[in-house]
This record gives sequence, C-alpha cells and structure tokens, in this order.
Amino acid sequence: MKTRIEELKNIAGQQFDLCVIGGGATGAACALDAQLRGIRTVLIEAGDFAGATSSAATKIIHGGVRYLEEAIKGADLQEYHVLVRALHERVRMLENAPHLTRVLEFLVPSYHWIDVAYLDIGLKIYDWLAGPGRISPSKFLSLEETLKRMPGLNQKGLVGGVVYTDGQFDDARYNMMLVQSFTVAGGNALNHARVTDFRRDANRKLSGVVVKDQLSGQTFTVDAKVIVNATGPVSDSVRQMATPALGKRMRPSKGAHILFPLDVFPTQDALLIPKTEDGRVLFAVPWNERLLVGTTDEEVSPDAELLVTKEDVEYMLRQLNQYLARPVTPDEIVSGFAGARPLVGSEGDGDTKKLARDDVIEVDPASGLISIMGGKWTTHRAMAEDTISRVQQSLGVPPAESLTRNHILYGGEGFTDDYAEKLARQHGLSEATARHLTSKFGTAAEKVVALARENTALLKPILPEFPAIQAEVVYSVRCEMAATIEDVLARRIGMQLHSWRDAIDAAPVVGFLMAAELHWDDEYASEAIQRYVEKINHLLDSAGLSRKRPLTRDGALGMTSGTGSAAH
Repeated sequence: MKTRIEELKNIAGQQFDLCVIGGGATGAACALDAQLRGIRTVLIEAGDFAGATSSAATKIIHGGVRYLEEAIKGADLQEYHVLVRALHERVRMLENAPHLTRVLEFLVPSYHWIDVAYLDIGLKIYDWLAGPGRISPSKFLSLEETLKRMPGLNQKGLVGGVVYTDGQFDDARYNMMLVQSFTVAGGNALNHARVTDFRRDANRKLSGVVVKDQLSGQTFTVDAKVIVNATGPVSDSVRQMATPALGKRMRPSKGAHILFPLDVFPTQDALLIPKTEDGRVLFAVPWNERLLVGTTDEEVSPDAELLVTKEDVEYMLRQLNQYLARPVTPDEIVSGFAGARPLVGSEGDGDTKKLARDDVIEVDPASGLISIMGGKWTTHRAMAEDTISRVQQSLGVPPAESLTRNHILYGGEGFTDDYAEKLARQHGLSEATARHLTSKFGTAAEKVVALARENTALLKPILPEFPAIQAEVVYSVRCEMAATIEDVLARRIGMQLHSWRDAIDAAPVVGFLMAAELHWDDEYASEAIQRYVEKINHLLDSAGLSRKRPLTRDGALGMTSGTGSAAH
C-alpha cells in the first residue's frame, strides 16, 4: 500500500470506473472484487479502515446458531437464507486468510437433559446445512469431559455439554488485508477522507464525489462512472445525500463486548451461553490471552456515541456469572469495545433482536447510487460479489465472474502453521514476538522485521511486557496508511484491545515514532498523545472502571500478561 500522500496525488481529480464509499469489510471486499474483475476502482473511507463496525465484531466466523433456532421456530426463510449463506462462506474466510483465522470449538453447557437433546438435534441440523462447508461434526460431552475442557464452569446441576465447530478471526486485520490485497491488485485507497457531496451529470445522475481530507482539510473531487455506498450503519446519510426524498432503511443495533485476562476462566474452547434474560445468546471466547465476552443488543441512532457503559457491563456479568464457578467482577475487565450492527429494517419492524442479518442491494433510480446494506462479517465476500455483479450491469460491461472465492489475502501467501517458529529462528526473535507478528501480518511480517534490521532500535518492544515491536509502528505508517495513534494501537497492533491501561502507557512511544515518520512538530505530537489518552480514559469512565490499575487476585498491581521481550 502506498503512503497517504502518494495516494492523495493518485486519487484527487482522477477518473475511475467505480468509487466505493466505506472502507469497512463490505466496502473493502467490494473494491477488491471489482478490481480483480478489471474495474478501475477507488476506495474512500471517512475514518480509518475497519475504524467502526468492522473492528467491533465478536471475532467469530459463523453461520449463527441463534439464526437456526429463529429460522425453525418462526419458519423464517430470511433467517434460513442468512444461515446457509454464512455457513458456506465460513470455509472461504478460513481458507482465504490462514494467517488471520483458526477453527474454534464452542461448548454449550447443559443443566437439563432435555436441553442436551434439544441442542444436539439443533446442532446436527447446523452441521447438515453446512453441506460441503462443514468443518467437523458436533458431539455430546459427558459431565467429566465438559469439566475437563472448562474446569471453571458452575457445576451445580451440570449434566454435560454439546460442542460444535465454527471459526475465529482478527476482524481489524482481516479488513486491512482486504484493503492491502485491493491495492496490490492495482486499486487506489484512502482513509480519513470523507465524501461530503456528489458530482452530477446533465441528467442528475451521480458522476463523482467531493471529498474532504480529514487530516489536512483539503477538498478535492473524484470522478466515477458508478458509485457504491458501503457505509454500514450510516448508509442512510449517504443515500439521502444522493436523493433526499429516500426513506430511512437502517436500524443500527449496538453490540458491546468486554475483555478479561484469560486466567479468570482458563479455556481453549469458546463458551456459548444459549439463552440470556432477553432471549439472546452470549459468547465467552478465548482471544489472544484474553477472554472476550459479548454481546449486547440495543437499538441506537446512527450518530450515537458507541461506548461500553456501566449498564452493559452489569448486564454481561449478570449473564456470564451464572455459568462460572467463580464469578468475575468489573475490576477484572481490561478493555472493551462497542459497535453498531448494520441491520436493515422496514416499516413495522419491531425489536432489533428480531431483525435478520440479511443484506439488501438497492439501486436508486433517481441518482444511480448503489447501496449495499445489512449483512454480517461472515458473508462480506458474497455480499461484495453480488454488489459488483450489479455494478457491471450499471457500467454496461459484459459480466465477469468474481475471483474472490479462492483468493488468498495479502500476508497469506506461503503461510504455514509453523511460520512463527521459522520467523523466530531466522531473525532471533522471541517466540511471543514472532507469534504476534505472524498473527497480525502473516508472511508480510518479514517486511516489518526488515525495517528493524535497517534500524535495530526498532526491534525494541513498544512496552516491556507486550510482544509488539517498534518497527510495527513505522510499518503501519509507511505501508498501512496509519495516521493516528489510535489507528496503530487499536487496529494495527491490537494493544488497545489487549488493555486500555497498557495502551495509555504505549501512547507516548507510538506518538514519538509517528512524529518522526509524519513530520509532526513537538506541539502536535503532544496534543495527539493527550487526545488519545483522554479518549481511553473516557472509555474507562463510561464503563464505570477506575483509571488506576486494579490489584490482581494475588494482590499484585495488574499489568499486561508477561509475554517476553522482543528479541533473544
């Protein structure tokens, strides 16, 4: 990927076949699909790539067990369609990004024998619907087997469990690799650039966009024959900017998640709580030495500030603690995040919990704008394939098949399960740092290490007990268009998700490195660090957590988990 300065020159004032607005999962997938079909494409994102919904998922690649139950109980064909499509796409996600995904088993504890039978039958149907995309069959676990896998479960009344298989992925990094793959294919992408208006031809059809660079304030135009709106929860604002008379379609729903140290509930499998007090399911998933718990479901306005609140924390702990032998407390939370699901509704729809995750492609006859709305992470590729097929019709070009079904994403080429071991051995890295680099960059980790070889100071860890090295910050700026401290800590190296308090400690280091790369003066760098620290403190305050590090269970001051230094 080129630098932002280079891409600004390549995009401003230029003509493209297609402009995709929105650099989340769906927009990036649309851009990649189009470029691979020979459509000259530009991708424009108002914030950072994966800066909103697409980095706020539960990190699960799944069909959706809840959708199966609703499809059967309500004879709901829409839910059935979402489920089957996602089950088939699940395997493609796993295969197209082996460096960012893994197979994960989910255990559903049962406290009544009738629940065992109900779950066993339901999950057998789940397996069957996956067809050739089935990963491995679900199975019943005895009480002993269940507790062997999850010794921290509440044993009172427990009779056993049912286990099934789905996948897990790094959402922010997967999104970034979609963008990287798009630019490798010849596309042009720009983040922190907001579309503020449309250009129109003599027939009032859209012919381009007016864009404001959010960092410099510069405004420029881009011409495009077709424009796709892939802005997720805020799709209505773009639709109505094109044609003000259009009615609203989006019904965004906030999903909040919290993270704990994994030792509060040691497990290699994910826990599925089959029914919460409001009829949803709740997951507790092992994630990079953390236990990720979520999610909530609360309808919000498109412009709502998306934060984990004290009420969200209380709700999730109330559901989770019923299943744990030792209840967890808010003081043990290390971080969290909240995002908006892009649910599509129609007049008369009720609670967002009952809205399907199906997608809708809308072609506005007045302006020609194509909007792709709704859907879920697991179906992002299929949504993009359908959208670009519709783009081809608008362009009046002969239909060409999508090439993304078996397209290995950037960093996945040549990847093997033992790649981290090889990286550590060849470059003298600690195992923890090699695993971290591999999990974030795949085989592109070699390029990060190469920067550190040119300047050995960049081999230093960002924080002593965290495996990320300083070269990752430089690489993120030069090769992944990171422009803010949050871009790096939240979506490039994952430290903000690992620990809010560690991210605060890391901000000055990251700010110093970015200042050198982006030519910030001392005043601007200090302000950038302060803005980031204030934002993280705001997240802590909103969740009802102390800004100070709490004591761990053994009475020591809570720090990030020990992962070793960067190099031997």
